[in-house]
Amino acid sequence: MARVVPSLRARSKPPPVEVRPLPLPVRLPAMLLAFVCMVAFAVVLARITLEPSPASEALTHSNLHLGRSLRAYVEHAEPVDAVRQIGGNVLLGVPFGVLVPVLAPGARGMLRVLLLTATVMLMVELAQGAMVTGRAFDIDDVLLNTTGALLGHLLLGRRLGRAVHARRHRASDASR
Repeated sequence: MARVVPSLRARSKPPPVEVRPLPLPVRLPAMLLAFVCMVAFAVVLARITLEPSPASEALTHSNLHLGRSLRAYVEHAEPVDAVRQIGGNVLLGVPFGVLVPVLAPGARGMLRVLLLTATVMLMVELAQGAMVTGRAFDIDDVLLNTTGALLGHLLLGRRLGRAVHARRHRASDASR
């Protein structure tokens, strides 16, 4: 008796199911709310990072070496100060990971959110180091902020972005 081998065509995946976004009357207010939250976040970010601190001027120094200030906090700072500094920088990135996928459908992917966050936070750090008294550039802050964006994206941003905007299917998916 001959053995029947199924063709490759029969083993392929079923066609993708179209994922529809929320209805327009729900999407628009969601995007407007996300925009208002992003503006509020930008104001808070500017207030926290770009406000001069003349009393700290003698204590500040730039850090271009990844991990140097993190190591200093862990090894030399009081635990409460280390948690405040590290945790605060992580929390500062979370809104990007949550809001960017809702505001920019083209930037919903994790890599794009991370690149956008790293770019924005790098600009903030450069402005801090160049123009703000008592503040300095710290590459570790960029890393921590980007880590926060990753957490925000994984915990909530990815789901919100998918709910508000339809998934785009690649041409290869459509031809199946």
